[in-house]
Amino acid sequence: MNDTLPPALAKIVKRFQRATEPKRRYEQLIWYGQKLPEFPDSEKTPENKVPGCVSQVFVTASFNDNQVTFQGDSDSQLTKGLLALLIEGLNGSTPTEIAQLTPDFIQETGLNVSLTPSRANGFYNIFTTMQKKALQSQESVSN
Repeated sequence: MNDTLPPALAKIVKRFQRATEPKRRYEQLIWYGQKLPEFPDSEKTPENKVPGCVSQVFVTASFNDNQVTFQGDSDSQLTKGLLALLIEGLNGSTPTEIAQLTPDFIQETGLNVSLTPSRANGFYNIFTTMQKKALQSQESVSN
């Protein structure tokens, strides 16, 4: 198990590891997506859009007390689930912790096996966008 994962993300990875069937993993993803708080339409701007995703994905990051808080939304249930998994797993981490993460943990969840190439690619795009936004959120506060 990857010791460098934030505790919340490690917990999510373990939860997915217990779901042995791909169908259960999908249901879990969709459940995460449904738990995602409402994302304001006013935030659905080009700056917040994740590039390179087949579906529409938006993500914002705010920085407070050296912790990043993400919000986001997607028009695809599964992509929204992936986004929600990342938001729940990364919220409360520091920008540095987020920047040092590698997306390999997706393999530990077993989800990479069930994802189509375009979804897997979308996952990486969401992940790298969140890393960029985490660092930007810190910069915008310290400027």
